[in-house]
Order: sequence, then structure tokens, then C-alpha cells
Amino acid sequence: MIGTIVNVAAIIAGSVAGSLFKKGMKESYQEILMQAMGLAVTALGIYSIVKYMPDSNYPVLFIASLAIGALIGQKLDLESRFQQVVSRFSQGNLAEGLSTAILLFCIGTLSIIGPIESALNGNHTYLYTNAILDGVTSIVLASTFGIGIIFSAAVLFCWQGLLYLLAGSVAGFLTPELLTEISIVGGILILGSGISILGIRSFKMMNLIPSLVVPVLFIVLKNGLG
Repeated sequence: MIGTIVNVAAIIAGSVAGSLFKKGMKESYQEILMQAMGLAVTALGIYSIVKYMPDSNYPVLFIASLAIGALIGQKLDLESRFQQVVSRFSQGNLAEGLSTAILLFCIGTLSIIGPIESALNGNHTYLYTNAILDGVTSIVLASTFGIGIIFSAAVLFCWQGLLYLLAGSVAGFLTPELLTEISIVGGILILGSGISILGIRSFKMMNLIPSLVVPVLFIVLKNGLG
């Protein structure tokens, strides 16, 4: 799991560096950096949607995924539970930044394929590349939301660690078709995070997280019945 360890270390280092940068920053600079971060996250979400939407074989699956996932998330009240946990460590807007970080770090082709490729073939290239991207992103996020972004490293470790351990079992399920559908839903959630950061509209992003599971269940059931 050397690739995952490097990825996690990059996020930790970036979070520490970004938080140190934030401490010496005037409030006006923090505000403009928040706006810049919001625009960047919004752009990443739009990019993912535009990139993968044309390749989708199920044009309405993302709509159903968001609707079903939202109902499940609301029923479980994931947003409130997440806010309660985060509030124990911070009184600021860390929850917003942390949910954005988790989406950016975990929902991406490199973060999904990387640990599987590492486990099956000993190829850490995807994870090393992802580490560089996540390291830079964590610097910006931590300079905006604070040192609490470092907790996303633990989530990433659990996520990639699980994929690493289950590599042999899940590799066959992670078809380009499935990754496309997950990337579309993930892109929409990342777009929502960006809009929330910009203050245009506040979304309960954690309540929407279950939407990412719906395409997985759909593809598995379709292939099983087929």
C-alpha cells in the first residue's frame, strides 16, 4: 500500500502547509481565496460532467441516482451527523471544506483505479500522480478552511485501503461503463460543493453522498440479470 501511504502523506503535508499559510493571511485575502476555491471546485465539477456525460449509456441514471440517494441521505440525516462530528473539532465552516475535500480526493478515476492497480500489478503510478494533485489541492483547501482538512487523509486511507484489500473481487466490476456513471454523479456533487462554497446556494452535500452508490447497484443488478 505504498502508493496509498504516499497519497495520504501528501494530503497531510499539504494540509499543514496550507494551514500555516492561512494563519498569516488577512481576512480579505482569506475571503478572495474562498471565492477562488469555489470557482475552481465548480469548474472541476462542470469538467467532469461535460467529459463523461456524452459517454453515458443511461442518460437518466444520474437523475435517478441523485433522487434516490438524496432520499436515503435525508432519511439517515447524514449531514447533521457529519456536522456534529466536525463541530467537536472546529466551530468554523470546516464541514463544508471537509465534505468538498472528501469528494475531490476519493471520487475520481485515479483514486479508484490506483489502489486496485497497485494491489494487482504493483503499479503505483496512478497513486503517485494522484498524490501530487491531492497535495496541491489540500494546500489550497487548508489555506481556506484550516488544518481540519487533514482529516480527509484518514477517509482517503480507509477508502483506498478497502479497494486495495478487495482488489481481486472488485476489479471485474469497475468497468468503463460504471466509472462513467459514477464520474457523472460525482461531478454533479463536486459542482454542488463549489456552488455552496461560493455562497450561491447551500446544499446538504453529505445527504447526497449515497447517490454515488446507486449507479453501482444498477450496473451490478443489470449485469447479474443479463
